[in-house]
Amino acid sequence: MAALWIAACSLLLWSSFSGVEGIGVNYGMIANNLPSPDKVIALYKAKNITDVRLFHPDTTVLTALRGSGLGVVLGTLNEDLARLASDASFAATWVQSYVQPFAGDVRFRYITAGNEVIPGDDAERVLPAMRNLESALLAAGLSVPVTTAVATAVLGSSYPPSQGAFSEAALPSVGSIVSFLASRSTPLLVNMYPYFAYSADPSSVRLDYALLSSSGDTPAVTDGGLVYTNMFDAILDAVHAAVERAGAQGLELVVSETGWPSGGGGAGASVENAAAYNNNLVRHVGRGTPRRPGKAVETYIFAMFNENQKPQGVEQHFGLFEPDMSEVYHVDFSAGSSS
Repeated sequence: MAALWIAACSLLLWSSFSGVEGIGVNYGMIANNLPSPDKVIALYKAKNITDVRLFHPDTTVLTALRGSGLGVVLGTLNEDLARLASDASFAATWVQSYVQPFAGDVRFRYITAGNEVIPGDDAERVLPAMRNLESALLAAGLSVPVTTAVATAVLGSSYPPSQGAFSEAALPSVGSIVSFLASRSTPLLVNMYPYFAYSADPSSVRLDYALLSSSGDTPAVTDGGLVYTNMFDAILDAVHAAVERAGAQGLELVVSETGWPSGGGGAGASVENAAAYNNNLVRHVGRGTPRRPGKAVETYIFAMFNENQKPQGVEQHFGLFEPDMSEVYHVDFSAGSSS
């Protein structure tokens, strides 16, 4: 999430209501007091959460996911990118260790090579790592799409949405990646947090616009013939525009992280606002965006639990649940199907 502090004015998110996927939730584990993975997966199912995103491979969690029916996004560690990019045999071993043994009983949605490393020192390693992982999966007889997750720090321009464009620092890497993904009809994953844009300048950003709570009577952004009543849609469409400007027409986006803190001292960080944001999100993302109306947005909320080993402040308060599995606030995950 570090890049999101830098890109406080750029944000994104994901969810799919095609009747196949629902809202997913990130299973973060930077804590020393979390319940066992089997209990966590049972909690996902009990709350009608259909998909889980894992930031790194964990065989205990993958074992708990066997037969669960949950869709799984499985990430690589950023520190493994260099070897994944340069050593095809390491990529093959990674697949043989973390995907192949579970593929018959776990519904893998995507494998993500790296998380929020573009722009940066590891950016040029992402595409070679994706290629090596794809080759290893195909050699193992597996057809799991390979992608990466970026923060909205990849945007150099995001306002108005139609002028969205990748930054000069990000374009050399992300431009090649979106071409690769478009050729395979695989989505790009984007982490997006309207909260950070709001908290960086609460006097200028309307809270209802950030919370997806606007009535629509006073649209905050009009862009050509399109009207934006919430920041979620505006920033997501800015990324759509950036992808198209980079030559990847029609590439889909998955919002791989989004959420709102329930505490921690930041501006607007409260249980009430967090509950409003995530419940509004669940109800909204099946409708699409002004740029792509009616096209449901596959979306993952951050995060399942409050994590006590994250940096102090709001980052410890993004969880939907406490480590004892009690709700921090209620999210109705069945609401999306009725949107």
